[in-house]
Amino acid sequence: MTSLADLPLRDDLRGREPYGAPQLDVPYALNTNENPYPPSPALVAALGKAVEDVAGGLNRYPDRDATLLRADLADFLNADTPGAGRTGRDVWAANGSNEILQQILQAFGGPGRTALGFEPSYSMHPIITKVSGTAWVDAHRDEDFGLDPAAAVAAIEKYEPSIVFLTSPNNPTGTALDLATIEAVLDAAPGMVVVDEAYAEFRRGGTPSALNLLPGRPRLIVTRTMSKAFAMAGTRLGYLAADPAVIDALLLVRLPYHLSAVTQAVARTALAHRAELLGTVDALRAERDALVAWLRGEGLTVADSDANFVLFGSFSDRRAVWEGLLERGVLIREVGPPGWLRVSVGTPEETAAFRTALKEVL
Repeated sequence: MTSLADLPLRDDLRGREPYGAPQLDVPYALNTNENPYPPSPALVAALGKAVEDVAGGLNRYPDRDATLLRADLADFLNADTPGAGRTGRDVWAANGSNEILQQILQAFGGPGRTALGFEPSYSMHPIITKVSGTAWVDAHRDEDFGLDPAAAVAAIEKYEPSIVFLTSPNNPTGTALDLATIEAVLDAAPGMVVVDEAYAEFRRGGTPSALNLLPGRPRLIVTRTMSKAFAMAGTRLGYLAADPAVIDALLLVRLPYHLSAVTQAVARTALAHRAELLGTVDALRAERDALVAWLRGEGLTVADSDANFVLFGSFSDRRAVWEGLLERGVLIREVGPPGWLRVSVGTPEETAAFRTALKEVL
């Protein structure tokens, strides 16, 4: 039987493991930070109608620039930063935020260039970076998972990266960044600064978005996704806001017709029904805050979270805790710093099952 060792694989890919969280059939899956609330029957019907409307034209290529979808996304983002006047020209979309990140690295990274991040953070940042032939530098976060502006600036001055990745709220810690820290990084960075805001809709009140910093900053990119708060993980739609010149750069590397007509139709329908889809955010925030308080009441250390997940620890044998929960039908994520675990915020029933299982394991 042929193995990878028998193939002329790129040398820099040998020995690597593919990304992926366990996909197991369990009663309570709380490991991938999905929104646990499915679309209503009315929205399911609307999504079906949208697909039906484009099905008759699937013999033709879709709008390769996703013009209408980008205009809808710009309208949604304008609600987050009133007065921005953002248009579809300031927004780009792709198959999940990971393709967005890949396109950024293809355009602004590559051999001889470096990307810098502050780990623990989203594990796909270094993976996509290295696959693109870009060198990766981990500049580390503080012990409390925050980011000291002076330390961040010092790392940027040392490595002079072509791309800096910031994640706010951060995955897997849930930690958000203040705008002063992001501005300090922008002022120091010689290249592009990418602020990954995949969980932005879950941030606590008073926590600003990096979208506020976009005017007049052509080297800033803010990425978002419809996989989390929008409960559209199966749609695979990520997007960014940036100066139009950034979109011009990404057009040089995007694959032709990269967003299917079905994806565009489903995403536009979801945006039209955003009041329903985002209507679960407040409930998930409240469930998150209650879960943080409960875990601390159990004597555990918990990172402050502005996302729809909670990082908690620390355990001398986190694998044993993870396996104990799995034996009780609860799947969470073994990720982050050694000794820590991450649990996604679920419905009240799912969270109750997690609490019961964790008390038994501990």
